[in-house]
Amino acid sequence: MVPTLVITGPVGVGKTSALYEVASLLEAEGAPHAALDMDALRAAYPAPPDDRFNERLGLRNLALVWREFAEAGAKWLLLADVVERADQRDLYTAAIPGAVLFVVRLRAPLDELLVRVRRRELGAGREWHMNRAAELAEQMDRDALEDAVIQTAGRDVTSIANEVLQVWRADLGS
Repeated sequence: MVPTLVITGPVGVGKTSALYEVASLLEAEGAPHAALDMDALRAAYPAPPDDRFNERLGLRNLALVWREFAEAGAKWLLLADVVERADQRDLYTAAIPGAVLFVVRLRAPLDELLVRVRRRELGAGREWHMNRAAELAEQMDRDALEDAVIQTAGRDVTSIANEVLQVWRADLGS
């Protein structure tokens, strides 16, 4: 069994920050784990016309990297990714043999997301990221593909990460 946490949410919600804070909390406990932002595993250009975000490449890379992490002793896997389709659960479990998947969606009001994106995206991609944040926020509220939702507005990353870990552990029964 590989307890696998996927932290999802729209652009600007703080997926990567929460991911690495959860990893820090687990490290402080001595829990052997690996933490990955899926964006890094699919950052290649150009993407195939039928795979706009290089999802297939990211999943192939995830399968390879997870094997190495597991050989190095990782028992838990933490991922930051945009989960926007129900079939993504099956794709993760195909890439990670034995994965027991738990998806936590971070949520913030759209106006806060847009402030965060404006602060973070300083170049040519700013407008795209702002539009994508709005698109994903609406879609994720509508589709509710997650196992738990955590509100992030006005909260620091440590309190968010602690809550993520708490709901995940409750699901694992530990």
